[in-house]
Amino acid sequence: MNNNHQINIRVRYAETDQMGVVYHGNYAQYLELGRVEWLRNLGVSYRSMEESGIMLPVISLQMSYKKSAKYDDLLTIKTRLKKTPSVKIEFDYEIWNEKEELLLEGNTVLAFINMETNRPTRCPDYILEQL
Repeated sequence: MNNNHQINIRVRYAETDQMGVVYHGNYAQYLELGRVEWLRNLGVSYRSMEESGIMLPVISLQMSYKKSAKYDDLLTIKTRLKKTPSVKIEFDYEIWNEKEELLLEGNTVLAFINMETNRPTRCPDYILEQL
């Protein structure tokens, strides 16, 4: 199963507080970047999913902060699919800095929702085929 992907991002000034430390709420956006790029690496975009009538809202978000990221740090976001998706898809994350220090561990669970009925639905076959 193709379940790991990583991307690098640089911390922007707007993501930090007056001390140059990343505001804690921005880490959720970093995790979103990780999973969006994980899907894109499979050849699937959020846009194409939504155009096919499927949305993917977050139903659970957990983060454990280890160290602070700072302005201009180059971060590595590691995204791992936890198990084969069904009606839900679950990811584990790690965010590391250039010094190879673990900054954050996270987990998200998202549900596949049929946009017409607003009800849960199974993971689309085109995602399962790529796995």
